[in-house]
Amino acid sequence: MTTFRRRGRIDRSRLPSVRKDRTQSDWAQEFGDPIDYEVEEIAPQKPRHRNRGIYLLPNAFTTAALFSGFFAIVNAMNHQFEIAAIAIFASLVLDGMDGRIARMTNTQSAFGEQYDSLADMVSFGVAPALVAYEWALKDLGKWGWLAAFTYCAGAALRLARFNVNTSVVDKKFFQGLPSPAAGALMAGFIWLADDNKLPVRDTAIPWIMFFIAVYAGLTMVSNARFYSGKALNVRYRVPFGVTVLMLMIFVLISTNPPLTLFGVFVVYAISGYVIWAWEYLRSRRLS
Repeated sequence: MTTFRRRGRIDRSRLPSVRKDRTQSDWAQEFGDPIDYEVEEIAPQKPRHRNRGIYLLPNAFTTAALFSGFFAIVNAMNHQFEIAAIAIFASLVLDGMDGRIARMTNTQSAFGEQYDSLADMVSFGVAPALVAYEWALKDLGKWGWLAAFTYCAGAALRLARFNVNTSVVDKKFFQGLPSPAAGALMAGFIWLADDNKLPVRDTAIPWIMFFIAVYAGLTMVSNARFYSGKALNVRYRVPFGVTVLMLMIFVLISTNPPLTLFGVFVVYAISGYVIWAWEYLRSRRLS
């Protein structure tokens, strides 16, 4: 629809050449001339649309993470448990990249947020539960699938709570164990035990898996605070010691990936309760 606007003007031939400080309205009142108007057409400004092709970039990483979770389920059905555990870790890496890429390229969208949440449910909720059940929990009968369901339900509730509390919760901390970390905890134990690097009897492995699944499922819906790492800004300079620490982590991971990754996520999985205990003791000391 074409838009018009009125612009006032008077007969300037009747105006003297002096007193140029007078406004157009002043001259109209002095001469008794009503201001007539000329109509000027305004060309409508079309909004500049962002190139939609760039939105494919973060969603492509989310799709890759979803594929890795589905690939883990397929390999668990084929009794390739080590590959299934590695696929869950690959999904963890891809899930951590899609959000950062969306923020770096300024391509955040409501669709991307919901798609990422659904992909997380598959990759870090359903996939770890089914892989753990096929690997060891089914030997426990009813207790095995109850532990797997506890984990899966905890992941669903954790993601739902995260979606509704994005504007309330402190950005520096997660409320409850993040589902990617919980999935990595499950996959790390499966990878470590399946690789024959865990000095535990075979009869005890299902019960250890039971404890990890229940612990991870309940911790995801707890109120314990876990450090999110979102306060770190990779664009700023860091001390030289941080670079050396990162180098040591890469060396440890490359030397013994299942043991190092499982150890890292075990420490992270209990860090929320350590923070809670420290804050509780500090408040008791100050009161």
